[in-house]
Parts: sequence; C-alpha cells; structure tokens
Amino acid sequence: MNLPFKTISIFGLGYIGLPTAAVFASRKVKVIGVDVNQHAVDTINRGQIHIVEPDLDMVVHAAVSEGYLRATTKAEPADAFLIAVPTPFKDGPTGPHHPDMDYIESASKSVAAVLKAGDLVILESTSPVGATEQMAAWLAEVRPDLTFPQTHGEASDIRIAHCPERVLPGQVLRELVQNDRVIGGMTPKCSAAATRLYKTFVQGECVITNARTAEMCKLTENSFRDVNIAFANELSIICDKLDINVWELIKLANRHPRVNILQPGPGVGGHCIAVDPWFIVSKTPELVNLIRAAREVNDAKPHWVLEKVKLVVAEYLLANPTKSASDVTVACFGLAFKPDIDDLRDSPALEIAYQIAISHPGPVLTIEPHISLLPNVFKSTKTELVEYEKAAHRADVLVLLVDHKQFKQLPLTPSTSQRIVDTRGAWVA
Repeated sequence: MNLPFKTISIFGLGYIGLPTAAVFASRKVKVIGVDVNQHAVDTINRGQIHIVEPDLDMVVHAAVSEGYLRATTKAEPADAFLIAVPTPFKDGPTGPHHPDMDYIESASKSVAAVLKAGDLVILESTSPVGATEQMAAWLAEVRPDLTFPQTHGEASDIRIAHCPERVLPGQVLRELVQNDRVIGGMTPKCSAAATRLYKTFVQGECVITNARTAEMCKLTENSFRDVNIAFANELSIICDKLDINVWELIKLANRHPRVNILQPGPGVGGHCIAVDPWFIVSKTPELVNLIRAAREVNDAKPHWVLEKVKLVVAEYLLANPTKSASDVTVACFGLAFKPDIDDLRDSPALEIAYQIAISHPGPVLTIEPHISLLPNVFKSTKTELVEYEKAAHRADVLVLLVDHKQFKQLPLTPSTSQRIVDTRGAWVA
C-alpha cells in the first residue's frame, strides 16, 4: 500500500493523542509519540497504557510489539506532526477562563526545530479562533529558513491545518475511524494534505473548510450542547422549588414530536463542553450573552447540589434528634465527569464530593468503580473509597453524582431512615 506519510509524530499522548497514535500505527504507519510525562512514555514503550479506554490496551500493545509505535520526550523528524496537547485556562483580559496557549506554543516550537520542507503540521487541540494562525507564526519564528502559508500561500514549504477531534470517551477508537472530520487548512493544498493523512484510517467524510471555521466548528458543537444542558439543569432547579419530579416532566415534554430536552445533572465536566464555550467568550466577550449565561448556569449547579445535600442532612437530623452531624455518614456515588469512564478532568462530581469531604463533620464515603485510589485532593480529608454495597449499607445520606451502569444495575433498597439526593434520575426517576 502506498502511504502518503511514512512517519507521523503526535505531540500529547493523552485521551486523544494516544488513541490517534494507536489507530495510525494499526494501519502500519510508523508513529512517534511525544509527551513531557516520562511515566506515560515509559508505560507506552512497554506496550501498556496510562489511561482507561476500551480496547486501547490491545491496540497499543500490538503497535508497540510490531514496531510501529514508540514514545519519547523529545521531538524527532517526521513527515506529519499532530499537536494534541491540553489548552487549559488562565487569568486574562476576559477573566479566569482565558485560554492558556502555553502548551501549544511549547509543542509548536519543539516541532519547528525538526521541520523540513514538505512537512505537514496539524493542530488537533481544541483552541480559540485564530490559534492555528498563531501556531503558524510560532513555527515561522523558529524556522526563518522555511516558508509558511501565512506568507507564501500555496507555494509554502510547510502545510498547516486545524482538525479538531470530536470523539466520545469510552468509544474513542470506533469514533476516530467512523466519524466525519472537519479539515481546516490555511490553504487548499494544506487541506488536501491533511485529508490524505486522515484518510489513512478515517472512514467518515473529511469535510474541507478554512482553519478559523474549523476552530469555531468544534467550539460551536460543544457550546450548543452546553446551552441545552443548561436548560435541563435550570429546569431541575425550578422543579425542585415547585415540588415537581423533573424526570417525569422531561419524559412527558419529550413526547412532543419536536421537543428533545436533555437530562439534568450535577453540572458539566470534562475537557470539552465545560471548556470550549469560554473560548468563544474570550474572543467576543461583548457579543456573548446566551453562551455565557449557559456556562454560568452549569458552573453554578454543583453549588446548588451542595446546598441540597446540606438541606437533606439537616432534614435527617430533624428526624433523628439523638444524632449530631458528626454521626451522619454521607456517600458520594461517582467521581468521573460522565458515566462508565475513569476520566476525572473538570468533574463536577469530584468537586462536589471534595467539598462535602471538607465541610461535612461526619464520615464521607466515595464510590468510583473505575479508579483504585482516591485523587490527591482528598489526602487531607478522612474520605474513604469503598465498594457500592458497603456504601449503600453504611450511609445515612446517599448522593448519586454519576449514573455509572453499575449503579443503575445494582438494586438499591434504602432503609426508611436513609435519605437520597439523586442528581441523575437513576434511582428516583
């Protein structure tokens, strides 16, 4: 098979970069993975993985064993470079949710040092509009001996594009292959080169646009979802005030042929939906009203849940006057940002459990079947990580934060004295 690219280098071997590297390697393309985390590099080079994603361990093991994938902490020459590093927040002109481009800048300058004429550089990191152009500027700054699309257009030595990922944790390997990809090249030739690269494994359609539109597309997709989740979350707060079962209400409303209300929860977490809308806000703060309001509704939901737990504990104490708050055991079911994964990034469930742990005077239990150790944030607390059955038996107040399949399948028969706070509608809907 004639491959358009013999060697691919992927910067960032996390939840997106490593599966992408593994899928390329499974197509018999040599892949060099680059990451600043030495533990991740060593783990991958042993044919193992440092994250949880179904079937990824087998694909990585095969790719490493067959010599198609290896990891390193240093940039090496390749024919195509994919940058899939984090884009967190920092304080900036628009407040605490200003995009932090430091990881992209560092990766760009590392790539620049090993570039040669004819190479392709793709930014996969979710980024504010204009990030691909900024990356191109950093590359040109380090390599004045090469030409780039922003100055030489189609005749440039280097091709540059933005291609955002749009995969679901827990289904990454399948969706990387089957989903359509948006290809945003800085020139038509850049888009064509990126399309050739992704067609190594992508079965979906590669839809070509420009870099800025591709950047905005990813932000728009997740902002759309965030707005819809905010509607459901606000509805749940209203229904709680009016003594209405929100889960029943949504089921009834969704029987309308043109209504599809999402399910409320304890907030919004993860590395996409809770982050991407702020990137739009950062670029046009004076124009963003609805998107900002939705973010504020979803960011405030964990605080509402905490107040709800305090209220339920108080109700429990009223019903049990011989007990004090230090006698009340609270169990938090789930820490991940969504069901059936181990990813705790920006998880509202984790934040709620932590706040309960530092504020509640009694025992606090956590149940998260996808991890074996509590995160370091709980070190200064007396929180225990326990099994489902133990928590369901010991707790006085049961707080469901994540509707893991295990939690929904195991029968819950609370005693008459136990209280439940179900933020996902899995137990009380």
